[in-house]
Amino acid sequence: MTADTTPNPNKRRFVLLAITAAFLLAGATYAAYYALVLSGRADTDNAYVGGNLVTVSSQVAGSVIEIAADETQMVQAGAEIIKLDPADAAVALNQAEARLATVVRQQRERYSNVDQFDAVIAQRKVELTAAQDDLARRLPLAADHTVSGEDVAHARRALDTARAMLEVANKQAGAARAGVSGVSLAQHPLVLAARADYVAAWLASRRNAIVAPVSGYVAKRSVQVGSRITPGPPLLTIVPLDQLWVEANFKESELRDIRVGQPATVEADMYGSKVRFHGKVLGLSAGTGSAFSLLPAQNASGNWIKVVQRVPVRIALDPRELAAHPLRVGLSATASIDITQKGGGALGAVAPPAPQRYATTALNQPLEQARAATDAIVARNLAN
Repeated sequence: MTADTTPNPNKRRFVLLAITAAFLLAGATYAAYYALVLSGRADTDNAYVGGNLVTVSSQVAGSVIEIAADETQMVQAGAEIIKLDPADAAVALNQAEARLATVVRQQRERYSNVDQFDAVIAQRKVELTAAQDDLARRLPLAADHTVSGEDVAHARRALDTARAMLEVANKQAGAARAGVSGVSLAQHPLVLAARADYVAAWLASRRNAIVAPVSGYVAKRSVQVGSRITPGPPLLTIVPLDQLWVEANFKESELRDIRVGQPATVEADMYGSKVRFHGKVLGLSAGTGSAFSLLPAQNASGNWIKVVQRVPVRIALDPRELAAHPLRVGLSATASIDITQKGGGALGAVAPPAPQRYATTALNQPLEQARAATDAIVARNLAN
C-alpha cells in the first residue's frame, strides 16, 4: 500500500500567507521605526576627532642647550620646556644698559648747555651796552674834532659787532631750548627710545626660556639639543586633550534639517558602542571640504562628474565625558544628530561675538621689573 504524497494546497497557501504577512509586518515595523526614529536623526560614520594643535616656536634666536619635555609627555601651562644659551642675550642687555646710560648723560649735557647759552646772552648784552656807551661818548667829541673820525668809525663797528654776537647767542640758545623745552630729561624722546631698547633686550633675555602656552601633551617635536633656532619655525606641538570636538562630514543632501544647538551623540571607534559621548552642534562649515582643499576641484573641465559634496559639522563634546574617556586627535567616530529640534539657525545666531575662548597668560612678562630697572639706570646717571 503506497503513501499519499499529494501536496496539501491549503497548507501551502497558509505558508505563503504567513511569509507574506511576515514581510508586510517587517516592512510596516521598519516604516514605523523610520518615521519615528530614523527620520528624526542624521547619521554619518565620516566623522573624526578634532582639536587644537598649539604650535610652540621661539620668539628669539639662540642655541638650544636643554629640552625638558619629550613626545607623549604632559606639560603644564607656563612650564619651561626649552632653554636657549643666555650668553648672547646677556651681552645685548649690557649693551642696551650702556646705551641708555650714555643717552642720559648726553641729555644732561644738552640741558646744561641751555644755562650756558643764557649766560652767554647776558655777557653779549653787557658788551652791547658797553659798545653803545662808548659810541655815545665819542659822538659829541667828534663834533668839535676832539676825537678823530676813525675812532668814531671803530666805535660804530664795535657796536654792530656786539649786536651781531648777541643775535648769534640768541639763535644758539633758541636751538638749544628747542631740543629740551617742554619735557623733563627723564621723559625726553631720546631717553624714552633708549629705555624701550633696554626693555626689548630685557624681554629677549627672559625669552631664552621657552614655556608651554597651554597645558597638554607634547607631539611632533622637531627641535634637538644644540640646534640653532630662529623666531617663527615650529619646534614642537602641544595638544590640549580637554579641548576636543568632532568634525562630522555630512552629505549636502543631509544638511537641510541640521541646526546649531541640536543635540548629538558620538561613538568613537576607540571605545565602540559601549561608550557614548553627548554633545551639541556648534556650527556648520562655511564651505565644503573640496572648496578648502589644497587643490580644489576643477568642475569646469570637460570630464566633469558630479560627486556628492560633504560639509564639516562641528560637534562639541561634554568635558566630563572626555575626562572619563580620553580621546585623541584624528580618531574615527560615528555621529548622530537629533534633527527634530528646529529652534536654532543653520548659520548660528547673529549676535556679538562671545569672549575669547582660547587664551593664555603663560607668555606674559613682568614688564614692571624692566621699567624699574630702567628707572634705576636713569637715576644713577642723573646723580651729581
